[in-house]
Amino acid sequence: MMRPMRSTPPGRQRDKRPDTVHSDPAPASGQSGVSNGVQFLTVPQELEGQRIDNYLQARLKGVPRSRVYRILRKGEVRVNKGRVKAEYRLKAGDVVRVPPIRTSEQPQQAVAGEQLRRVLEQSILFDEGGLLVVNKPSGLAVHGGSGVRLGLIEALRQMYPESPFLELVHRLDRDTSGAIMVARKRSVLLHIQKALRSSGGVGKSYLALAIGKWPRGRKLVEAPLRKNTLKSGERIVVVDGDGKPSQTRFQVEERLPGATLVSAEPITGRTHQIRVHAQFVGCPLAGDSKYAPDEVNSEFRAVGLKRLFLHSQNVRCTLPDGRKVDVAAPLPPELESVLERMRSQV
Repeated sequence: MMRPMRSTPPGRQRDKRPDTVHSDPAPASGQSGVSNGVQFLTVPQELEGQRIDNYLQARLKGVPRSRVYRILRKGEVRVNKGRVKAEYRLKAGDVVRVPPIRTSEQPQQAVAGEQLRRVLEQSILFDEGGLLVVNKPSGLAVHGGSGVRLGLIEALRQMYPESPFLELVHRLDRDTSGAIMVARKRSVLLHIQKALRSSGGVGKSYLALAIGKWPRGRKLVEAPLRKNTLKSGERIVVVDGDGKPSQTRFQVEERLPGATLVSAEPITGRTHQIRVHAQFVGCPLAGDSKYAPDEVNSEFRAVGLKRLFLHSQNVRCTLPDGRKVDVAAPLPPELESVLERMRSQV
C-alpha cells in the first residue's frame, strides 16, 4: 500500500508548467469587446494526444461548442501555422494559434472562495505520479453545469493554475462524500479509464447506511438500470429489464437499530447504482431524498443525519509505471456521530 501524501500547496509547484502563452499587442481603442488579440499556445507534454476541439473547449470557457467548430472550419485556429480539422490530435511542442474571442461569449466564471480552497487543500489524500485523490465533501458537485456554477474540478483548476491538465477520472454524486480520483496527466487518465472498463482493473469501495435489516446472504445484487426523467424534469434511475447490466457487491459491516451498515463495491459504474440497488433489495440508503421514503428519513434526522449516508471510503488503481495506489478516506465526523448515537441505542 502506498502511503497518502500531502499535496504541494497551490502556487509552489515547480515541476509543472502550463501551456506557454504569447499574445499579439492589445487591440486598438474601440475594440473593448475583444480579448487581448491572438494567442499562441505551446502544447505541453501532458496534453499530447488530446483532440484540438477538446483542447480549445477547455481554454475558451463558456464559448459554445458550435463556435469552436466554426473557428476551426474557417481556419482561424492554426497549428504550427497550418489549418487542422477538429479531430487533429496535438503533439507536444505544437504551437496553437487561438483567435480573439468576444468576451460577451464568455460568461463570468465562478471563483472558488477562500473557505472552499482551505477545505480542499486539507482534503488532498494523495498527489503523486500524475494522480490526485481528493476527499470530496458532501454537497459539492464534481463539475459545474445544470444550475451548478462551480464544481470540484473547476475549483481545483483555480487552485492549481500551473497544472496544464486536470480531469476527473470518475464521478461521485453531489451528496456523496469521499475519495475521488483526478488525473494530472493525460496518460494517467487514459490508463486508469481503460482499467475501469476492464474487470478488476480499479477498485472503489463505499460505506453506506441501509435502512432496515439487510437480507442475510445477499452479497451480490444484479439488476439492470435505466435512467428516467420525470415530468418535473427530475432525473431518477430505475431497475428495468431493458436497462444496462449492473452489478454491486455488498457486505454487512454492522447491524444497528433500524439500519445496517454495509460496504458496497460497484462492479459496473452506472449512475446512482449503489443507491438504486440498495432500494431494489428493500433497504434504501438513509438520508436519500430520491430513493428513500421521507417519513423514514425524518426518523434518521432525529439522530443527526442531515445528508445521504454514502461515503467513498477507498480507491485502488495501478499507475502507468506499475506503481499500485491504495488510498482511504476517513468517514466524515457528521456520519461517525450518527453511528455513535445509534450504537448507544443498542
